[in-house]
Amino acid sequence: MIIAIDGPAGSGKSTVAKLVAKRLGFAYLDTGAMYRAVAWRALDTQVDLDDDAALTRIALSDAIRFGYQAGEALPSEVFIADEDVTRAIRRPEIDAVVSKVSAVAGVRHALVAQQQSIGGERDTVMEGRDIGTTVFPHAELKIFLTASPEARAARRLGQNATRFGEAAQNQRREEVLADIIRRDAYDSGRKTSPLRAADDAFVLDTTDLNIGEVVDVILEQVSVAPPR
Repeated sequence: MIIAIDGPAGSGKSTVAKLVAKRLGFAYLDTGAMYRAVAWRALDTQVDLDDDAALTRIALSDAIRFGYQAGEALPSEVFIADEDVTRAIRRPEIDAVVSKVSAVAGVRHALVAQQQSIGGERDTVMEGRDIGTTVFPHAELKIFLTASPEARAARRLGQNATRFGEAAQNQRREEVLADIIRRDAYDSGRKTSPLRAADDAFVLDTTDLNIGEVVDVILEQVSVAPPR
């Protein structure tokens, strides 16, 4: 079974998908981490972000893999070209460029092929921007999470404070909110696999819901999802 969870930045996809996977005993795949890894590699190697061919070469040649703790179904580490980028790909500078990198058709085609291969191996919860529309259009269950930009900006600030401590303290709410709105416009307007809810997706507004409530709603949908 494939559970596809899509939605804009800060909608809670990663946290929710991990918890759903744990509850069901499914594998979890963070497709966003794959695009972030390519973006990090481009910045680290000083690749021009307007050079689509160079970005595509990274996606094709620099292998991305996930690391697991013994006995755990959820990955705890992300590597590209064997370099651990688990924390680095979550930094604000990656937030600022990942939408641009992920809009490159060659990058998307390369990573979608990897995602389809991974998802075809076992029951999987997969989250991203185009899982239900492009990667697995025949997924048994498609969820589209959304929330107000203000709520998503507050969540992103909290995530960054947890991950980076004092290094994130200088981030201003207005700046994070502006970045959320910019990414929404960019992701929704790109030519290749734009962000949108699949026609048969269950759309869930999480603005006024806590994580546990969101997970419970999704698990209810799993129980009634028709086979495909």
